[in-house]
Amino acid sequence: MCKTYQQRPRKFIVTPVACAISLSIALLGILSGQANADDYFNPALLDLENPQQGKTDISAFEKDNAQAPGTYRVDIYINNESFDTRDVEFTASGKDNTTLEPCFTVETLKQFGIKDKALPKARAGSRCVYLSDIPAASAEFKFNQQKLLLSIPQSLISHQPRGYVSPEQFDEGINAALLNYSFTGGKSYGRNAQTPDSSNAFLNLRPGLNLGAWRFRNYSTWSKNSSDTSSDEHFSSVYTYAQRNIIALKSQLTVGQSSSPSDVFDSISFTGAQLASDDDMLPDSLKGYAPLIRGIAHSNAQVVVRQNGYVIYQSYVAPGAFEITDMYPTGSSGDLNVTVKESDGSEQNFIVPYASLPVLQREGHLKYSVTAGHYRSYDNHVDETPFMQGTAMYGLPAGWTLYGGLQSSSHYAAFSAGVGKNFGTLGALSVDVDQAKSELKESTEQNGRAWRVRYSKDIAATGTTVAVAGYRYSTAGYYSLQDVLDSYNDNDNSQINEHRRQREELTINQNISPTLGSLTLSAIKEAYWNSDQKMSSISLGYNNSWHGISYGINYSYNQNTYDSFTDDADDENNHDNDRVLSLNVSVPLDKWLKNTYVNYGLNTSKHSATTQNIGLNGSALEGNNLNWNIQEGVSSDHNSDSSNINADYKGTYGEVNAGISSDKNQRQVNYGVQGGIIAHANGVTFSQPLGETIALVKAPGVKGVGVNNQTGVKTDFRGYTVVPYVSPYHKTAVSLNTEMLPDDADLTMASQNVVPTRGAVVRASFNTRIGKRVLMTLLRPDLRPIPFGASVTLTNEKDQQEFIVGDEGQVYLTGLNDEGQLLVSWGQGADKQCHVNYQLPESTGHDVITLSAQCK
Repeated sequence: MCKTYQQRPRKFIVTPVACAISLSIALLGILSGQANADDYFNPALLDLENPQQGKTDISAFEKDNAQAPGTYRVDIYINNESFDTRDVEFTASGKDNTTLEPCFTVETLKQFGIKDKALPKARAGSRCVYLSDIPAASAEFKFNQQKLLLSIPQSLISHQPRGYVSPEQFDEGINAALLNYSFTGGKSYGRNAQTPDSSNAFLNLRPGLNLGAWRFRNYSTWSKNSSDTSSDEHFSSVYTYAQRNIIALKSQLTVGQSSSPSDVFDSISFTGAQLASDDDMLPDSLKGYAPLIRGIAHSNAQVVVRQNGYVIYQSYVAPGAFEITDMYPTGSSGDLNVTVKESDGSEQNFIVPYASLPVLQREGHLKYSVTAGHYRSYDNHVDETPFMQGTAMYGLPAGWTLYGGLQSSSHYAAFSAGVGKNFGTLGALSVDVDQAKSELKESTEQNGRAWRVRYSKDIAATGTTVAVAGYRYSTAGYYSLQDVLDSYNDNDNSQINEHRRQREELTINQNISPTLGSLTLSAIKEAYWNSDQKMSSISLGYNNSWHGISYGINYSYNQNTYDSFTDDADDENNHDNDRVLSLNVSVPLDKWLKNTYVNYGLNTSKHSATTQNIGLNGSALEGNNLNWNIQEGVSSDHNSDSSNINADYKGTYGEVNAGISSDKNQRQVNYGVQGGIIAHANGVTFSQPLGETIALVKAPGVKGVGVNNQTGVKTDFRGYTVVPYVSPYHKTAVSLNTEMLPDDADLTMASQNVVPTRGAVVRASFNTRIGKRVLMTLLRPDLRPIPFGASVTLTNEKDQQEFIVGDEGQVYLTGLNDEGQLLVSWGQGADKQCHVNYQLPESTGHDVITLSAQCK
């Protein structure tokens, strides 16, 4: 099968006619039975029909697998493992200069992992370094597949873990200003005297600035709640900091407001400076943990999530089980306090643990952090006492890890030591102990210890994953640094003595079988010194599917303790125990309505009536950009009957959602909009919500072209768009959907690899050709056709794209302006080159233009 092969900066294009002739020639060459070792066919066959065009020179293709030298875009494989896709220059080599050999630089071979002592030198009179100059190394170019297979002895390659990316490939990105925004609002209309009208709004802003390797970030929230009788408005800055990577140390330097790591000590918010290891620079390392929030709502409810006292998330949910999966990590490691506000004013409060895995490091790897600054709290009345903290973890042979740390302030001193072990089939375990001396405000000096055990295990044979199992016990005299610093405030400190005594947490995922489904269990329990109050949250779920029908059963138990973030500590809702059981079934309707499901839910709880919900949900539009849901619910006492309509749309310029709900107590309208804005050297680009690290797609003049594997992401009217989530320090392919290209547009290549550093805005630039498509017949000054195989390039073009002439002087050209000049060449010497000045006729459509032109 004949194909069109592209190269950069030149692109070879073969017409269908030329392709058919080439196949015929190859067949004739085989049937001719030549005794020569090389494939040979008589080029005069090409000149039989048009002898006036002149002799065709195709000697470059007579050898087996021979091709013309040039630059080709190829997939590179090293020892049968995919390495990269890039442009590689090939030069002619061999006895007859007919074999293509890749030309590399010393820096490129270093990226391949070749040791310095094995690097060859450039040949005399050449700027290229060739792989064939390395003993036992070779390169094979599979032209038809555009694959370059490199074979290098393992002894000459530096050992690197799977997925390793050389630091030389890290891209700090471009200078840019960023803004991430998320706004949600709602208006409730009371339907009885006990439920007044109310409204609320929540705005989340995350502005940023990238200058070189520096990242400047801020995270601020604003909320407003009002009713017929009161109004409350609040603004808070969660953090502001400047950060940059220190690649040589595999670390991040942070200056400003942030939070310390939680591997050794509990995370604490600070204003100051921190130098800490960034494990994302390591291949196949663990990513930052972002918890999944699951819960059950009895009615049309509002969900508010707090971390370290700051409200970081707010949304609305319909009756039934819900999941929150779009949490934006704050960089902190504090537990998430979740409040579910029901339509009748009651509240559920539970905690989602920000769990940490056992402390383990690879052999020989050091992970560390050094933090110095002032304590920072959501309570402005707390004394911002200076403190210092240092932690270190080091991997030893045989799967052992030693770790420890120090904390110090004018009121506190603590030392921690621990050990971790990878037991292989038995899982991973770490144990540590903290010794602390505390001086609480208006209290005598306290001394105490805290023991902590953490365990995790993935049992492939049984499908069991113990994500984390932890236990912690503290003596009566043990206080954390945050406990002590919080005591130095202007408020009543009676709660300080009710500090944590012990804590247990467990998360288990169990895949029973492909037909029997899976079980999930999440539990956390805490007890306190000098207090009978306890806090427990347990969630147990079973999920399965049958012939596309998915169903699940969930049980939730919450025992609430005093919530310091509510205004009334004696509120019954803050101490009540609640048990909720739910059943959910989803049935696809693809036979009648594509991407549509009917769902049924049943909820029953200790304090509420049993409710049943039935509804439709699905996705629509191109790329399934629109998600919608319609739901109707009835309760056993008819006091919680409800109805809901919700929709969410992901577009090129952002994401919007809206919903209408109604029940016995209120009618509610909620809405939201979120997205990102980037100001860069080429203008301003609007996008969907931005992640920490992003890619800016630049394809000038190509409008409305989608990015593969990115829902709703398309180029804007200028040809720019944003890939909102890219993994830092890892290779990511950004590719455009060529099927969506306009008829007058062409891409030199459709995919780009990017390797961004953390927080970078990397540019993925695509060479675009915008213009007319022309099938041109080229004639020489004596009106003979230009010879078969001649090359045609556009003069005065930065991207020297090359087209190949087919039979009878025909060549297919793309990206042509209305007028211009072509350079035609079919050999060396002035007598084998000429120029064509062309002017295209007016065309109202995007059809291929056919014309003839004389070369002069």
